[in-house]
Amino acid sequence: MASDDIALLAEALSKTHVGYGELSYKGQGLKLDNAESVKELVREIEEYQGLRALRLEGNTVGVEAAQAIAKALECKDQLQSCHWSDMFTGRLRSEIPTALRSLGSALMTAGARLRELDLSDNAFGPDGVKGIETLLKSSVCHSLRELRLNNCGMGIGGGKILAAALTECHEQSSALGAPLKLKVFIAGRNRLENEGATALALAFQLMGSLEEVHMPQNGINHAGVTALATAMQHNPHLRILNLNDNTFTKRGALAMAQALRHLRTVQVINFGDCLVRSEGAIALSAVLREGLPTLKVSRGVWVDYPFLSDCVHSCVQELNLSFGEITEAAALVLAQAVQDKPHLEKLDLNGNCLGEEGCEALKETMDRADILASLSDDEGEPDDDDEEEEEDEEDEENGKEMKENGVKDKRDSPVKPEPACHPEVLSFLSSPTAETLLKLGDNRTGLIQQHVDVSDSDKVADAFLKISSLYSDDHEVKKAVLETIDTLLKKAFFGSSLQTYSFLSTLLVMLGLLKGEGKVKKVQVLPGHLLVLEHAVQQDYFPQDHASLLDTFVARHGKALKSCSHARDSLKSTLERRISPEC
Repeated sequence: MASDDIALLAEALSKTHVGYGELSYKGQGLKLDNAESVKELVREIEEYQGLRALRLEGNTVGVEAAQAIAKALECKDQLQSCHWSDMFTGRLRSEIPTALRSLGSALMTAGARLRELDLSDNAFGPDGVKGIETLLKSSVCHSLRELRLNNCGMGIGGGKILAAALTECHEQSSALGAPLKLKVFIAGRNRLENEGATALALAFQLMGSLEEVHMPQNGINHAGVTALATAMQHNPHLRILNLNDNTFTKRGALAMAQALRHLRTVQVINFGDCLVRSEGAIALSAVLREGLPTLKVSRGVWVDYPFLSDCVHSCVQELNLSFGEITEAAALVLAQAVQDKPHLEKLDLNGNCLGEEGCEALKETMDRADILASLSDDEGEPDDDDEEEEEDEEDEENGKEMKENGVKDKRDSPVKPEPACHPEVLSFLSSPTAETLLKLGDNRTGLIQQHVDVSDSDKVADAFLKISSLYSDDHEVKKAVLETIDTLLKKAFFGSSLQTYSFLSTLLVMLGLLKGEGKVKKVQVLPGHLLVLEHAVQQDYFPQDHASLLDTFVARHGKALKSCSHARDSLKSTLERRISPEC
């Protein structure tokens, strides 16, 4: 080793931070190629009694140097934290797995019990994951609490290897009576995509101990997001969920909203740049209305535990839904949903599609302007034609991708068996007329209710529009329509707010008041649709916050109902009275 290099290492070692149980060479820019280059560093490690944490980040370590360091670690059985991020800059990718295997083998020889392992910013790809695979499966990691693998380029293959290793670690540790309880998982910028995310989701579901999950910028769309949402429901202590810069769309957002209903300690939610869109924002609004336990909103409460609602409403702190193609009315619904969250610290809706007037309306809606992030990057109101074209193309691409990955679309799922088949009811729902409705007799409400799955928002909205289209001044027909609608909606509104908000969202799309995704098509709006809706919002089963949601859209997109202006104005007046009784 050149004398100049020795001098540089000696100077670096003189700056080495030695704290309680920690030896740190962080950020010293050392170029450690061989055993000679780490001679002094190895001596420091060997002489350090009770070593608990070793920081090597910000240096570059070659294979020979790693092997020498590993030899020194073979007797460090108290080591708990390995901060080894950004440790292979300038190294060949083929070198990194060998170096990692040497270090991992040393930890296993020592019998260490790790709590933290940070290998972020090493860009080692799938082969690098193979380099730590044996370590992750070993007893060394049975005690692991934090795993940080940000920006490692793992890809789908690496994600699957990692998931399998964590699963085996959990199984083996569980067999010994002390299951793996990983709390922090960080793996942003790894190109995991759907397959990698789905594999990891299964491991997360098995562990059930996660408190923080950070997986931004991984090319995950709704199929992978849905898998992660299912897994999150099995991690009841989750506090932070960061999936920034993935692609939710409506289906992913609905799945995440459903998951959040089951989490009682969420503090931070970052769904920024995830294409949550308006329908997704409305679904999340429903969960916020119900109450997310400790959301930093990014939070929510279980419907089964109404006594916790006050706690839930008071815990929201941060919510990031920026750059999600959310339009003005949906943003206002969301703002209304967080109004009673006294501890909300930040609501980020920047980069959406509010338009200048929408931005001002949002600011006016917020009681505390200080919690609303800047709206300087707002995209402006969307162009209707372009947006519809993009949504159709995206839906086709999503369907194609799901089939290629062996993932079933909801539309491809087996249809639930019909209860008792009544040809008359099926005929009516297929081609509704006032005559066929009356022919169903006095039991028409029960018969129709049996044939409409109220858990399916699309079916409820479709049934509502078909039945309400028959509304007329004829006393017998009007009575039959209103009674049938009341029975149908009473049952539908008996479900969760998420379910009923989803129904209203679909209804708004079909009425042309909201841009939707997928195959939901607009109907020709008839006066009966609006007059029956006006009747429904006055009933006890129709919650006031749902009326407020409708009022927001009717007030801002009423032009879509211009063909029924009289019925529209009547509905609008009734909604205003419902949400502001004093008026």
